[in-house]
Amino acid sequence: MADAPAFDPDRIFAVLAAHRVEYVLIGGLAAALHGSSRVTTDADITPSREPNNIERLAAALVELDARIRTEGVAEGLAFDRSPALLRSVSMLNLVTKFGEVDLSFEPAGTSGYADLREHAIEAEIHGKRVMIAALADVIRSKAAANRPKDRLALPELRELLAKMGERK
Repeated sequence: MADAPAFDPDRIFAVLAAHRVEYVLIGGLAAALHGSSRVTTDADITPSREPNNIERLAAALVELDARIRTEGVAEGLAFDRSPALLRSVSMLNLVTKFGEVDLSFEPAGTSGYADLREHAIEAEIHGKRVMIAALADVIRSKAAANRPKDRLALPELRELLAKMGERK
């Protein structure tokens, strides 16, 4: 990967599905799937920490040729993609052959996979089953993270959530 690879979430989802990785899609891409107009160039996921899932995730990361994302190194840095390492981290910012993927085992404002899975929405994206964090959970996490980019996104997300409530 000499240059930064083009973001292809469909291919990322296909690899995760092929390995039966259980996760919830969070962040900007989840927000976009709920109707946000903001553009994102990465997939943020919260994987289940169940031991078998961590094994499947490790295999998926090998197939994706996942590397640690770092400024100035487009192809990323090689790292130990073993289940043991995955069990020991809370977050990884990665570049893969299909673009950027961020793993967050316990996103801000949440207690992780089970918390997000409770209200997640199942969607089929190009034939692949994807669990998408509920818009209220995306908002909760972005508000807790309180990063400048999240603060900018929150007004639109709250408006989308209010409109969803009006349609019910």
